[in-house]
Amino acid sequence: FLGATCLFFATIEYLFPKPFPFFRLGLANLPVIISLKLFSPSYVLLLVLLKVLGQGLINGTLASYVFLFSLGGSFASAFVMLGSQKLFGDRISLVGISVFGAIASNTVQIFLSVRFIFGLSAWVIAPPFLALGVASGFAVGLFAQKFWQQSRWLGKVRETLER
Repeated sequence: FLGATCLFFATIEYLFPKPFPFFRLGLANLPVIISLKLFSPSYVLLLVLLKVLGQGLINGTLASYVFLFSLGGSFASAFVMLGSQKLFGDRISLVGISVFGAIASNTVQIFLSVRFIFGLSAWVIAPPFLALGVASGFAVGLFAQKFWQQSRWLGKVRETLER
């Protein structure tokens, strides 16, 4: 279900014009962020793989460098989010976890663009790209936090998983 939700959000996001090249809001990360509190790390990483493959199919980028950027950024984000959750536990909200994930994703994508496509000139876009990523990570994390706290459906899922 969460994999399908990732694909739904990826499709919705694909319909919106991008304010900057290579920039996405990260709506498809909402189910991933929620899954951090529900499932083991291996299931979270499986969900990330499904998300990346699905986005590649939806966007038609499966055989392009854009897929490499998505793969690298998504897995860097997932590992950092899993690590921050493990390190900080209940002292960090989904907002903080999402922001850390956005920073990791954007940093890896900048390094990939320097290494494979644009060379050192890619560093010029780094500050605004990271700033937009932090803002987007904050917004997605805030939505995830509110959904975690207020969703009746998610509350029932949590009760079922706790049994």
